[in-house]
Amino acid sequence: MSSATPPLPAPPLQRGRHAILRILAAGFAAAALAYAGTWLLAVHSAGRTPAVELGFDIDYMADEHDARVNSVVHGGPAERAGIRPGDRIVALDGQPLADSDVQPLVWAAHKPGDTIRVDLRRGIGAQRSSVQAVFRARRPGQAPTDRIAGEALNFYLVPFLVVGLAVLFLRVDAPIAWLLALLFTSFAVIPGVPDVGIPSPWRHFAIAYQAMMVSVVGPLFYWFFAVFPRPSVLDRRAPWLKWAALPGGLSLAATNLFSTGALSLPWPLSAVLGEVVARGAPFWYEFFFMALGLVSLGLNRAQVKDTDALRRIRVVFWGTILGVTPTLLLAGAGQIGFEAPLWSRALVDVLVLSLFPLSFAYAILRHRALDIPVLLRRGARYVLVLRGSTVLLTLACLSLTLLFAVAVTHYLRPSRDLAPPMGIGLGAGFGGLLLWSGASVQRRVRARVDRAFFRSAYDARIILEDLGRRTARTTDRIELAQLLEQRLREALQPGSLHVYLRRNANGLGPEGRGADPAAPMIPAGLPFLTALAEDGEPWEAPAGGAAEAGLPAPLAGLRPDCLVPMTGRDGALLGLLVLGARRSEEPYSGEDKRLLTSVASQAGVALENIRLAEEIAERMEADRRVAREMAIASEVQNRLLPQSLPQLKSLEVAARCIQARAVGGDFYDVLDLGPGRVGLVLADVSGKGIHAALLMANLQAHLRSQAIFSPDDPVRCLRQINQMLLKATDPGHFATLFLGIYEDATRRMSYVNCGHNPPVWLRSDGSVGMLDATATVIGAFEEWPCNAGAVQFSAGDLFALYSDGLTEAMRGEEEFGEERLVDALKGISQRAPDHVVSEVLRQVQDFCGGGLQDDLTLLIARVR
Repeated sequence: MSSATPPLPAPPLQRGRHAILRILAAGFAAAALAYAGTWLLAVHSAGRTPAVELGFDIDYMADEHDARVNSVVHGGPAERAGIRPGDRIVALDGQPLADSDVQPLVWAAHKPGDTIRVDLRRGIGAQRSSVQAVFRARRPGQAPTDRIAGEALNFYLVPFLVVGLAVLFLRVDAPIAWLLALLFTSFAVIPGVPDVGIPSPWRHFAIAYQAMMVSVVGPLFYWFFAVFPRPSVLDRRAPWLKWAALPGGLSLAATNLFSTGALSLPWPLSAVLGEVVARGAPFWYEFFFMALGLVSLGLNRAQVKDTDALRRIRVVFWGTILGVTPTLLLAGAGQIGFEAPLWSRALVDVLVLSLFPLSFAYAILRHRALDIPVLLRRGARYVLVLRGSTVLLTLACLSLTLLFAVAVTHYLRPSRDLAPPMGIGLGAGFGGLLLWSGASVQRRVRARVDRAFFRSAYDARIILEDLGRRTARTTDRIELAQLLEQRLREALQPGSLHVYLRRNANGLGPEGRGADPAAPMIPAGLPFLTALAEDGEPWEAPAGGAAEAGLPAPLAGLRPDCLVPMTGRDGALLGLLVLGARRSEEPYSGEDKRLLTSVASQAGVALENIRLAEEIAERMEADRRVAREMAIASEVQNRLLPQSLPQLKSLEVAARCIQARAVGGDFYDVLDLGPGRVGLVLADVSGKGIHAALLMANLQAHLRSQAIFSPDDPVRCLRQINQMLLKATDPGHFATLFLGIYEDATRRMSYVNCGHNPPVWLRSDGSVGMLDATATVIGAFEEWPCNAGAVQFSAGDLFALYSDGLTEAMRGEEEFGEERLVDALKGISQRAPDHVVSEVLRQVQDFCGGGLQDDLTLLIARVR
């Protein structure tokens, strides 16, 4: 939403919190600006050219706390005093060179002709010696580059403070804004404050502020990029690190916070590590966390996939890398003894390092990074008009209220006792009514002021709010196209507007109220459209119009002035907005294009949702058809099983098949092979689902046809079936099968077991027998050896045929198994066969919890 949009009223608690944060932000900004003023005063004082000189050029060596003499002017005071290049100056007028500010302070306190004592050390390991030198008046001769560099350094902290404080006040409720403000203000104190020309109270404040802020530069830099724009890999693995870094940094400033402001390790740690290590440790502590922050930024940059987020972080990434890295390297080089010239330090600190805050400013202004709405168009005219209307309405309400009260009092003058209270009461009521109606008038006035001052932002808000509400309910492409057409015509007033939506894989077709059904399709594979979708931004015709743009034929005929792609989440082109020149003859502004991009983005999401809904509907319809077909297949397969069983004098038979899926590969049959003879069959076809069901039906048909012709020779019958299955099925598909031919008169059964589970023969005396395999699986081998077996049943014997789904039913890692099956049969062997079938299947289902992985088939035969 544009920044011109009036904010919604916040709840009281939120308003109170917001006020407190603004007070804190104001206090923080005041401290930062006070330091900046002190710094500028100090720099100005320190930058004044000293009136005296000794005629040498020196570089301060921070690691040794001395100054190295680089060159000596021939005939100057330094040469006459015996100072030579390579000497190390350790003190001036007895004052040790604790920092680089000592020499300018000493020079500022003298005038030409004054004598100064210079303590120096010549050669490695040499003893200190002293020389007397006489100041002379300073002669011009500073290099122009050094003068320019010195002036440039005066503007070092401006971009940091401007960007940091602006972000803070724009998003005072956001923790990330506070973090950025703290980071930039800590960068602003890096140069330090020269101790020249500053009153004592301000000097103490500046030193304490500078020491405290510079101590957390590294930790704040790491913290910010550990969480921006999202938590990095380092932060996800070690979230405690950012919390531990800040106290560690602050401890470096605690020792000298109100004295010199220098960073140093706490005394116990300094004593353990030694002077040399302790002197450089604070710098390397900050250096480590800044390097870690750069690593986090790089990891975050590699993780971002979203196009919009990538565009935002790309600017910040390169601005930070190019701005901070050279400064960091130059500072590190200074710690190991390399002192860069002044002009190079100014170039890096002012121009290069400024890329860091300026990249954030650009990302905020151009790409709205940190979600900061910086389209700050509320100028003085807007504030005056809006506030002025409020003041006028308030004054009008008060005036009318007073007039009404006076009129009522005058009217009731004869009743002196009632006149004053009646006038006050009625006046208050009338005033309340005016204020209520005035608030309504004020809302209308505010809307008109917004519309007058911020027309494009106002239209953008109206369009986006309406589009956001209605696209959520849009389930039709034509409805969406009409919505886009209507709202965009109202907002932008284009001379022509066409909404093209993707109809198939090959092209885009016109949709909407004014669409021409006979209009040509636009091929979706045009290179121009592919590039437009990849860019994701509106395309605007050049100054000469669309005719000079060289558009492809279908697009050129529409004479577009602006083309806006509608893309899906994967970047695929789903639609195209084709806008002609505006009726006002004004070009499409940057705000118009942002509006169109946002509208197209929302429309692309809506189109993708519509497409997904259509695919889901088609899939549901296909699933419904498949489910119906499977139900029919299941019904057909169930009808293939015997609907009634042949009745014999000496044998009772019952059977049942429970399928794990709608259709399966198990089947049983009781073949009528003539008077007093039946064939007991149970088979399990390899595989599951439709394929297994078709193979089962094929096997059953072959078995029924062949068994009738060879009732006395089951081996011959099955050999024929084996050959038929080999020819009719793919290799690797087979079946296990048991075929037993029972003769009623003799109670004898001849059988062939083709790799099937051994049937259970529970004899009347309580013993148990198994009918093991007499042949391998059927339908798998050309050479198929097969033998037949025979058994003689007695009255009271129970015979059970079952599929492997019954014994292999699982409960966790445990199978139901043959032993449980035998135990179950023994317990109910005297019951009727149909009861035995039902009870055994119930026990199996209870064992595995009702979830079947395979079909359950059981056939029970009892000899009378």
